[in-house]
Amino acid sequence: MDISEETFIANLGVHIRQLREKKGLSQQDLANDCDIPKTQIGRIERAEINTTVKTLVKIANALDVEPKELLNFPLK
Repeated sequence: MDISEETFIANLGVHIRQLREKKGLSQQDLANDCDIPKTQIGRIERAEINTTVKTLVKIANALDVEPKELLNFPLK
């Protein structure tokens, strides 16, 4: 299967937003828990940036999921 980087990053952002909303967290709540700016959370969710693994681990910890869960989403 061949997927573009842009498609993968877009799907990742959607998945993170879904997990965040499922936990009842705002972007600000998640940003506070991750100790990163709220604008960065928004840019990740909108696929405007290709975030680092380090940030993904922070997000996973804040969402109380394994880091691999962030990458476990259907490709669209």
